Amino acid sequence: MTLELFLQNLANGIAVGSLYALIAVGYTMVYGILRLINFAHGDIFMMAAYFTFFGVAVFHLPWYFACIFVVVLTAGLGMLIERAAYRPLRDAPKDSVLVSAIGVSFLLENLATYLFSGKPKAFPDFLGLMSTVSLGTVSIQKVALVVPVVLIVCMSILLFVINKTKLGMAMRAVSKDYEIARVMGININLVIAATFGIGSGLAAVGVILWGMKYPQVSPLMGVMPGLKCFIAAVIGGIGNIKGAVLGGFILGLIEVMLVAFFQPLTGYRDAFAFILLILILLVKPTGLIGEKTTEKV
Repeated sequence: MTLELFLQNLANGIAVGSLYALIAVGYTMVYGILRLINFAHGDIFMMAAYFTFFGVAVFHLPWYFACIFVVVLTAGLGMLIERAAYRPLRDAPKDSVLVSAIGVSFLLENLATYLFSGKPKAFPDFLGLMSTVSLGTVSIQKVALVVPVVLIVCMSILLFVINKTKLGMAMRAVSKDYEIARVMGININLVIAATFGIGSGLAAVGVILWGMKYPQVSPLMGVMPGLKCFIAAVIGGIGNIKGAVLGGFILGLIEVMLVAFFQPLTGYRDAFAFILLILILLVKPTGLIGEKTTEKV
């Protein structure tokens, strides 16, 4: 193992971990508010990839306008899904909401297949981040250098919103006690819609950078990243934003290093994520920095 190879894979691992973290935050925010696993989150990620493709390759939007367009449209899609599929079931048994989430996931996958066909499309390099840059003897894809910076900026803005604004205060109140927050006059519908919008918007930011690293768009492209980001959220402590970021980094680094230095195990890369999930649930079910909660009856 050479130092150059280690540094190159370390940069790749940090980049992949940052992407997982951006998407995992959407899972953890929704769970923190509603105690709901939004299994459609990976497919919202997929729809954001198609929004990017059509915005850049078909409508030829400038890169800065395309990024805003994709984030806003994806955030709107997340809020629409909450309004149509989750809000009517808010007081229903948790099993009903879970089935609804899985149904939305299948709906988005089949809708994308019907509208865009199942043929993969090439993700456009509209930010010029697919090329590599040499840092001494180490060659690193430009996107691997940009992703951690974007993650830091997005998390700084998100933590400011949550800790320093009235909306963030309302989010924290709803996450602590949904019923008491409603009695205190907090607009529950607004808070939950904003949570879905912010989580989906972060997934859109993630998909723009994901497409630079894995430049292929297809209706099922969100399935495995969605599952892995859910695993990342569980590893760190689902419901905890910092835990989601930590879990994303851990999963990304381990995956990349596994492929780089244990090549006979490359085919088990995806399986390893699920093995790690099982181990975490056995050893520390609340995640590495998650808090123990009790289910209200």
